[in-house]
Amino acid sequence: MYEPNVVGDWQEYDEHAGLRVRVHRLELAEPPRGRDDAADGLTYFSLRVTVENRGSRHLGIHLEDGQIDVRIGPDGESAFLDWRNSQFIEGFDVYPLRRATAVLYAAGAETSLSLVDVQVQLRVEEEWADRRLWSGGIGAHEGPAGAQPGALRDSLAHQVSVFLQDQAGEGTA
Repeated sequence: MYEPNVVGDWQEYDEHAGLRVRVHRLELAEPPRGRDDAADGLTYFSLRVTVENRGSRHLGIHLEDGQIDVRIGPDGESAFLDWRNSQFIEGFDVYPLRRATAVLYAAGAETSLSLVDVQVQLRVEEEWADRRLWSGGIGAHEGPAGAQPGALRDSLAHQVSVFLQDQAGEGTA
């Protein structure tokens, strides 16, 4: 079964040797140029998408609006994406051992931010790469307000945390 990456994980692209991408720094943050009126009553958060070239030649990268989809909560509702405040990668040559980062600002209901899914589809050298999915959350360790007790236990981030704790415990026994 296909499982999403956890926010912070690097994902390599087989079709482009040395190219890898990750979604990271998912956190509460106010946008630098002020809130959009359409996000009234919503909680802002930011995330970064970093593309790294570990290959031997430069690659032209495009990561623009429409290539990143952010979904929140257990029902996967679309987050409000603040395009005016977000910074994209538009036709940038990423040379070997270099990175380029897109910074996105989004907003959603605060109670839904403990589960955030981010789908990214890069365009590399004018060709579409496979879509990749990352899953994480904001404040998952605290538990969302009004959530059912089992909701946090079943989250991917919690499952990963428990797995890592179990692995660390086995190594010390």
